[in-house]
Amino acid sequence: MLLRQLEYLVALARERHFARAAAACYVSQPSLSAGIRRLEHELNVSIVRRGRRYEGLTPEGELVLAWAHRILAERDALHQELSELRGGLTGTLRLGVVPTALPAASLLTTPFCESHPRARVSVDSLSSAEITQRLGEFELDAAMTYLDDESLRGARRFPLYEERYVLLTPADGPMATASTARWSQAASLPLCLLGARMRNRRIMDECFAADGAVAAPAIESDSVAGLYAHLPGGRWSSVISHAWLHMFGVPDGMRVVPLEGPARGPRVGLVTGPDNPPSVLAGALLRVARQAGVREALDELLKTHLDIGRGDGS
Repeated sequence: MLLRQLEYLVALARERHFARAAAACYVSQPSLSAGIRRLEHELNVSIVRRGRRYEGLTPEGELVLAWAHRILAERDALHQELSELRGGLTGTLRLGVVPTALPAASLLTTPFCESHPRARVSVDSLSSAEITQRLGEFELDAAMTYLDDESLRGARRFPLYEERYVLLTPADGPMATASTARWSQAASLPLCLLGARMRNRRIMDECFAADGAVAAPAIESDSVAGLYAHLPGGRWSSVISHAWLHMFGVPDGMRVVPLEGPARGPRVGLVTGPDNPPSVLAGALLRVARQAGVREALDELLKTHLDIGRGDGS
């Protein structure tokens, strides 16, 4: 059995198409098909359901795929450990991040690269479901995601910060002089929020409901950047996580108002996959996270913006 044959199988399962899998492996389609047939011959099982096109894997093929992910991850871990022994960590850290945590990702990735200048980081914006799948298939070394996700059973978790929600509102609007606001008050404003399919929006809807309100935003976006793009005009308000201030700050003509209410924000943390111990790259990121002070940095940033909004930072 060759590792290359396992790579062919992983690519085919990911692409669900022989030609695309071959292109991803930089080989011809006949070469990829022949490699998988040799793997079937060596293991004496049928791995692929064959028809006129790719139709999925057999039950035996699903088992072989799980082992392929694990074997290839172990190969990568061996390369990483050897590189560390040779004088510095190399390789690419594969980090998945839920979209609403992306603005804070640089608080980890920058010190990681400073500590390991020969290593690289690949950041993918993924849903929490995609993160769970890719961690399980060893396609990610680590992820920044919500720690209360029940699908992360068996994963190692390191808390980074708790989302603190604040109201971004026009400085000359109805909440211009408020020192705090309730979720029910925020719901009455012309709102721009993330789309209802996003996990962060569902969490916010629970916070609105806990204060007896329902948010009916006039504008919804599937990204934090798309949401922020609507705010400088002075018409819209939005409820945001304080972590977004790290990247986007406070648009001109707006101010930050703390939200009060019965609900608390969820914890966001660093999660590593089922490999035990975690990969060398994931372990290095965890060490960086323990020293990065992400929670303290975000809380201090929020305090600074609140002070400026009250006139204390002028």
